[in-house]
Amino acid sequence: MFSHVMVGTNDLGRAKGFYDALLATLGVGPGFVDGHRAFWRTPTGVFAVSEPIDGQPATICNGGTIGFACSSPEQAEAWHAAGVAAGGVSIEEPPGVRAGGMGKLYLAYLRDPDGNKLCALHRM
Repeated sequence: MFSHVMVGTNDLGRAKGFYDALLATLGVGPGFVDGHRAFWRTPTGVFAVSEPIDGQPATICNGGTIGFACSSPEQAEAWHAAGVAAGGVSIEEPPGVRAGGMGKLYLAYLRDPDGNKLCALHRM
């Protein structure tokens, strides 16, 4: 359904360093910079960060979350730890299993250095 997801940044170098560390835990190689944007390509889609082309500051999406699929709880833990080490902020409950209408999920939440809300998700 999706071809790519792109979030805004006010510091492309900082964002690239953060996402290089975060996405490496999912087996994704370093991103590449194309002008004012950085891209991480995989067989299942593209993730990107961009400085706004309108010259205005990047802002976060209130109520939005970008979820990254993880193959295990351990991978979600590594994702979370790498994100915190790279300048992200742990938010919501600590990483762990949550049960609800979607069944049991292992979830870990972060905000990236620009404030975007991210989630590592493993379906139990």
